[in-house]
Amino acid sequence: MAGSQDFAEDPRNAGVLALVDGALVPLQEATVSIFDAGFGLGDGVWEGLRLHRGALLFLEAHLDRLYAGARAIAIDVGLSPDQMRDELKRLLIANWMEDGAHLRLMVTRGRKRSINQDPRHALGKATVVCTAEFKVPSVAVTGLNLHIGSIRTSGAETFDMHLNSHSRLNYIRALLEAIDQGADEAVMLDPHGMIASCNATNLFWVKNGEVRCATDRFCFPGITRSNVIALCQGGAAPIQVGDFPPQDLLAADEAFVTGTMGGITPVARVDGTAFPPGAGPVTQALQAAYAALKDQYAREHPLL
Repeated sequence: MAGSQDFAEDPRNAGVLALVDGALVPLQEATVSIFDAGFGLGDGVWEGLRLHRGALLFLEAHLDRLYAGARAIAIDVGLSPDQMRDELKRLLIANWMEDGAHLRLMVTRGRKRSINQDPRHALGKATVVCTAEFKVPSVAVTGLNLHIGSIRTSGAETFDMHLNSHSRLNYIRALLEAIDQGADEAVMLDPHGMIASCNATNLFWVKNGEVRCATDRFCFPGITRSNVIALCQGGAAPIQVGDFPPQDLLAADEAFVTGTMGGITPVARVDGTAFPPGAGPVTQALQAAYAALKDQYAREHPLL
């Protein structure tokens, strides 16, 4: 398996606990009802969280996004952000986790009287689940192979890409197409044929020393994406955020993707266009700047 979310197997995960509606249960025994709105309808929101040196990286931004998404689809999480932070800390302590872990925090509308779209059939209590696994990116992921696909992103009036919802079929369809083409991940265009993002990550590329990326109008506004843009604006590299056709990517000198799991991962190929082996100089500079940012955040915002 290859991809920006590839990870190294860790035997410690055989004994970890998950958080299910306030209870800590063995990961392999963690379940939700078949009448849960998340299971039956993809009706919920989630966040991926990275544990680094005793801190959940950029936790405030992640919780802000989670609660904003829940409000947008009229889900009452049932916990305040401070209470959620305490629950996450309790989960990490129970698992003896201090570094190198990945959490997936999920909130759904909860159990329903019957599986249908009507939110008025919800029984009233959200389901809150969080997995915690020892997980680091695989050392085998040295450069991704991307495919520019036919599945496009959309505006908020069709399917709001800003919602980190459990409904992922558009991304999955894009990835399936990329896999059929022998690629690791799909580049998704916006409704106007401009570059938007990849199916699981945000996409950046470099031309003549300048970093380029799409606006967030038609793509998921990733937190790692925002941090990379801020690093560039702070002096790490010149950057232009705008609307770019696929040809601009194909003419780039280097490219990389960003995400909570992999951080900054270089791109080796897009369809028939190959980039120099390994990370290019601008990508390397941003990887170093992002590593320093993570360490600074962990020092200033310890959770454990």
